Amino acid sequence: MNDLSEALYEQLGIDKDVYELGEMWCEKLKERFDTIDGIAEYNQLKVIKGMQEAKVSEACLTGTTGYGYNDLGRETLEAVYAGIFHTEDALVRPQITCGTHALALALMSNLRPGDEILSPVGKPYDTLEEVIGIRKSKGSLREYGINYSQVDLLPDGEFDYEGIRKAIGPNTRLATIQRSKGYEPRKTLSVDRIGQLISYIKSIKSDVICMVDNCYGEFVETKEPSDVGADMVVGSLIKNPGGGLAPIGGYIAGKKEYIENAAYRLTSPGLGKEVGASLGVLPAFYQGLFLSPVVVASALKGAVFAANILESFGFPVVPSGSESRHDIIQAVTLGSEEGVVAFCKGIQAAAPVDSFVTPEPWDMPGYDSKVIMAAGAFVSGSSIELSADGPIKPPYAVYFQGGLTFPHAKFGILKAVQELKNSGVIRL
Repeated sequence: MNDLSEALYEQLGIDKDVYELGEMWCEKLKERFDTIDGIAEYNQLKVIKGMQEAKVSEACLTGTTGYGYNDLGRETLEAVYAGIFHTEDALVRPQITCGTHALALALMSNLRPGDEILSPVGKPYDTLEEVIGIRKSKGSLREYGINYSQVDLLPDGEFDYEGIRKAIGPNTRLATIQRSKGYEPRKTLSVDRIGQLISYIKSIKSDVICMVDNCYGEFVETKEPSDVGADMVVGSLIKNPGGGLAPIGGYIAGKKEYIENAAYRLTSPGLGKEVGASLGVLPAFYQGLFLSPVVVASALKGAVFAANILESFGFPVVPSGSESRHDIIQAVTLGSEEGVVAFCKGIQAAAPVDSFVTPEPWDMPGYDSKVIMAAGAFVSGSSIELSADGPIKPPYAVYFQGGLTFPHAKFGILKAVQELKNSGVIRL
């Protein structure tokens, strides 16, 4: 079979030396992949248990239109999410358009003028800057009199506990904790580290709402931030929990009071969770969630594979090839615009959709520099599918994620290595 595969890789533009490099690393990483599969098995059982306990039935797969009153499938799905995340309630809706929208919704619904947000893990992801008002934007929280403070991580990546203690004041209402790295080459926070941070914050001011941006982190570990004290966990369905099938949507899981506030903000005061038609997307939401632990495992294997190969060429990678994983994102500092563009061209060329398209940097809304994005996805913008992106600015890092299957993730990385070789950025 390897001979057949090698011939097909050659037809797809992979040189023999690139193919052999990939095979060598697949063999070396077998034990690591087995560990990832073990976590996927646990999380798969957790999802099945959540669905069974919520009594998911065939009737749950039919949708509603119009107001969406008494939508059994929508209400049951939210019970499934609350069960899986071990929270009091959840809001899971196609009307939540993306991860940034879910985060904005959680913030805007639970903050009032005069409140202060604290980010104890440094600068949040770029698109959240305009939500908060770090960068001026219409409708930002700052326009509504909600203030923001930030405590950067220490140079070694540890929490600045003293700085956090000083930053928490009488008006500190909410701490936003970004689990993943965003466009920063820092380490992703493990669930245990998030729990330690939450415990510390609440020891200083017990009524601070601790919200975790869980994007890219769902089902990577056997625990979620809500298992270690998070009051809200927030994410996007076109990332991990949608399993590559959800065509849109986001979720907020947490304490009932905060979820109710979010529902009233999403729809209208007096209506809350009672309205919001599911419009035929429920089968994809349910089946995507069911598949997500195995899909996430495939993406994790791709990230580990990428880290080890690119590290072998001397590129700084975060996390390293041997470190534990806490999200699906692999950051690679390529050191030049040429390297970032070549890498993204390789990922695009490996796609099942739009493989013939050449990605180029562009002025993307919500970012302060040009960004290049490579993704040939069945769902537009789906980060659980094979994709790579990065801002065109120093240190010229690219962020690789996804892969609904490991064979596709593997091919994508080999294609990226091939493009780096063709462009002269690396030599084999």
